[in-house]
Amino acid sequence: MSVLIVGTIALDSIKTPFGDKRDILGGSAVYAAVASSFFASTTMIGPIGHDFPKEHLDFLGSRDINLNALHKIDGPTFRWQGYYEYDMNQAHTVDTKLNILTSFDPKVPEGLRDTPYVFLANLDPELQLKVIAQLKRPQFIVADTMNFWIESKKDVLHQLIKKVDLMVMNEGEIRQFMETPNIPLAARRLIELGCRGVIVKKGEHGALFFNKDEYFSAPSYPQEELKDPTGAGDTFGGAFIGYLAKSDDRSAENIRRAVVVGSVMASFNVEDFSLERMKRLKLKEVRARFEMIRGCTKFNELAASHWE
Repeated sequence: MSVLIVGTIALDSIKTPFGDKRDILGGSAVYAAVASSFFASTTMIGPIGHDFPKEHLDFLGSRDINLNALHKIDGPTFRWQGYYEYDMNQAHTVDTKLNILTSFDPKVPEGLRDTPYVFLANLDPELQLKVIAQLKRPQFIVADTMNFWIESKKDVLHQLIKKVDLMVMNEGEIRQFMETPNIPLAARRLIELGCRGVIVKKGEHGALFFNKDEYFSAPSYPQEELKDPTGAGDTFGGAFIGYLAKSDDRSAENIRRAVVVGSVMASFNVEDFSLERMKRLKLKEVRARFEMIRGCTKFNELAASHWE
């Protein structure tokens, strides 16, 4: 099964304790599409400006990502500049230049409107709703968001939640959106708004999955190599939807596997700046790390005598 991903395409300037990089490839759609492409046929929709380097398009094309629906707009590409200190879960924004992103009006070509699996990467929720309105009978829609949209377009997010199967938020965002410090309570309230489930990203502490009847906690990989966490959440989302599309299995059990696959792919992404680690990544490495995490979380039941 194929995947459609819609989101931002950016040139990032990032400083961490481990390096300082300028105008590197970024954007929510980019990270998500590259991760998805490891598992499924993937199309990416997003805006690029006249200054977007051909080398980045060549790399995305080398991943067999369909770029035919990119929006080429006359103007400079969206740019974000930020830095991280040793708490790598917290990004500090220095400057944001929306540039052509302000005129991005996503159009889904007729031939892509029946794509079965759709990931709406972090983007203005009004644009996410526009994309949904153009789709024909999608089998599974996942949407991501961020604190900026929670603060500025909360009512629109309420509309979005009613139209997607699964929402993805980090722990700070879901607490903010549902106005409670209690994550399980926040997840239950969010599901009551209309979606079928929610994934709560916890950064270096893994991820949680909730639906109406189940709860699942996915552990994180014990990360020793960490250079740049930018795009880790988008990588998680892209790998998650890509694995679901590959297996074409939306059962709760397979969603659990997909959550772990997402965590594994994100753990590789943070090992280098931009998409550099993803360029070198092989599927056999993904499988090995998945199995390692699975082994770390395996344990036996208590012996009957321990209950006496």
